Amino acid sequence: MSKSLQAIRGMNDILPEQTPLWRYFESTVARLLDNYGYKQIRMPIVEFTELFKRSIGEVTDIVEKEMYTFEDRNGDSLTLRPEGTAACVRAVLEHGLTGAGQPQKLWYIGPMFRHERPQKGRYRQFHQIGLEVFNIDGPDIDAELIVLTWRLWGLLGIRDAVKLELNSLGTSESRGRYKVALVEYLSAHLDKLDEDSQRRLKTNPLRVLDTKNADTQAVLVDAPKMADYLDDESRIHFEGLKARLDAAGIPFVINTKLVRGLDYYSKTVFEWVTDKLGAQGTVCAGGRYDGLVEQMGGKPTTGVGFAMGIERLILLLETLEKVPEEISRQVDVYLCAFGEAAELAALALSEKVRDQLPNLRLQVNAGAGSFKSQFKKADKSGALYALILGDDELAQQVIGFKPLRGQGEQQNIAFDALAAHLATCVVQG
Repeated sequence: MSKSLQAIRGMNDILPEQTPLWRYFESTVARLLDNYGYKQIRMPIVEFTELFKRSIGEVTDIVEKEMYTFEDRNGDSLTLRPEGTAACVRAVLEHGLTGAGQPQKLWYIGPMFRHERPQKGRYRQFHQIGLEVFNIDGPDIDAELIVLTWRLWGLLGIRDAVKLELNSLGTSESRGRYKVALVEYLSAHLDKLDEDSQRRLKTNPLRVLDTKNADTQAVLVDAPKMADYLDDESRIHFEGLKARLDAAGIPFVINTKLVRGLDYYSKTVFEWVTDKLGAQGTVCAGGRYDGLVEQMGGKPTTGVGFAMGIERLILLLETLEKVPEEISRQVDVYLCAFGEAAELAALALSEKVRDQLPNLRLQVNAGAGSFKSQFKKADKSGALYALILGDDELAQQVIGFKPLRGQGEQQNIAFDALAAHLATCVVQG
């Protein structure tokens, strides 16, 4: 027998019972970003491979190990996007969105792709919401990004489950001085470093700070600290950010080992982490990348942004039981019709009600069926109320109205009074 068709490992279907929570999360974020003045941009999921080599860095784990790269029929090397910042910068440059120093506050949503070992909360196709801000160089915009995520956690009811970690990586010059000191220190303890850290010491030494290996972490206790090598500009910027977070009442901790996994970061880096999801604790992360636009061929342009993992945040909402009860109900009212005449009337009546109550979730039974079978479908739909229309009701120009959840007797409602009655019971109640 041929092998049954199934999804690629680490690339998951999002099933109908899961999508209401996704839509709730996505719409909550979208409304919040509208309120803060961010505009949505949509980029392709496939880009030229060179884009990511130039932006992320050729010696990063993403470029070396994780990208989905292939040649198309023209012989061009293409890559499924592993992250959104590089693609957003490419779009901004291509369309001249930051010309003449014009500020831009952008956001995007969509799938990203990395060939990692799939595990809970970490997949090969995963979804992110990202924000990118260009041509605003002060710590006030860094603070705004963090403040709006803090507000989002409040809207979702998860503030108590997340913690903000901050660091500053300084400018490329100060970071270069720090790298020299770090490499010198770690080279003196080479035999105590794990194999991966020994490799990173030669290619991307800052990533050694990010190790999860206990022996290497012990070596890092006495390693040089980035804060001691910060330039004055970066120090003032970082102090300005911390002062604004204090003013907004947002708690944070300084994590001197926080470096992020991409080469383009400078000055501010931050992560929102949780201890509720096991090893996959980062739910939102980002920072400043003032040299990236110029590195990719544009004029000097400041930039700062972040990305949040939708799968991990959905998992956190489920783990903390913070899923609003009402989003699991996708139907407010279920209309049962018995007989062809009633079915015709039900179609006309339901559309009239939808005209008057556009936000009402009204499902009309399809496929006919007995009284018992239609009521079974009405109950399974999760609707609050059932509407009943048969020959007797049709003759009287009324419709039966029966509560399905909780107390209340069945009653008859005149056709022309149905929308007003539903507005009271459902839309307003």
